[in-house]
Amino acid sequence: MSRIGRLPVTVPSGVDVTVSGQHVTVKGPKGELSHTVAEPITVEQADGVLEVKRPDDERASRSLHGLTRSLINNMVLGVTEGYEKKLEIHGTGYRVLAKGSNLEFALGYSHSITVEPPAGITFAVENQTRFSVQGIDKQLVGEVAANIRKLRKPDPYKGKGVRYAGEHIRRKVGKAGK
Repeated sequence: MSRIGRLPVTVPSGVDVTVSGQHVTVKGPKGELSHTVAEPITVEQADGVLEVKRPDDERASRSLHGLTRSLINNMVLGVTEGYEKKLEIHGTGYRVLAKGSNLEFALGYSHSITVEPPAGITFAVENQTRFSVQGIDKQLVGEVAANIRKLRKPDPYKGKGVRYAGEHIRRKVGKAGK
């Protein structure tokens, strides 16, 4: 049995979970998320707990068991607490500004770069070099943060660029470092 798939998903008060066949919908104080469960896996709801079950020990069923449980748990956490990715900008003259709901970056290019948030995502700017991406969908928050990081990846020689908060950049020695 999958150690993760076996664990029940506890549904906190204030969260409404609807299971209809293979479709799971979670509504909470921060919003609503839905997911279609892959075919052999079933989800059962009983007194504030969701159980993810698999019919057999086939390889496909085993691989989907823990994944489905994690996705449903992430949906429940997302509608109650939400997710946040913090990013930092390093480099002389590199900065970020909030323009309405958009972000405007100055990353050493000849032009500024404007990033618009997709539906369900909000940006929060702490100062000129720190900001965060927030939302209820864990996958979407991570994807938006990764796309922003791609605008100017951290340079291995000087460490300049956009990085996650707490991310360690492996530095290379330049030409003079013999």
